[in-house]
Amino acid sequence: MGSSEIRRLDKEIRRTTNKLNAVKRGEWWPLTARERLDMSRAMAGGARSIHRGRSTAGAENRMDSVGSAVETRLNAELTALIGERQRLITEAARAKAAKKSSGWF
Repeated sequence: MGSSEIRRLDKEIRRTTNKLNAVKRGEWWPLTARERLDMSRAMAGGARSIHRGRSTAGAENRMDSVGSAVETRLNAELTALIGERQRLITEAARAKAAKKSSGWF
């Protein structure tokens, strides 16, 4: 449980941060299959509304809702990863301090 785990978490943190930034720019690649389906359905509903000459406000609200849910999910993942990274760093520091204090004087 050394620096390799911390490096792995750093990589996951970077990856999740990139996903979050992409979602904020309106990109779909970080979405799960279910989220893409929900987004597509909302877009199809908006297209249907346009075809019928109605407002697209409902479809836009649904798309915004899906986008917000994705951002919330990615923020939660990022928070969990950062917390786990901090736990590993603290654990490594405690182990190092215990090793140092049990050494020869």
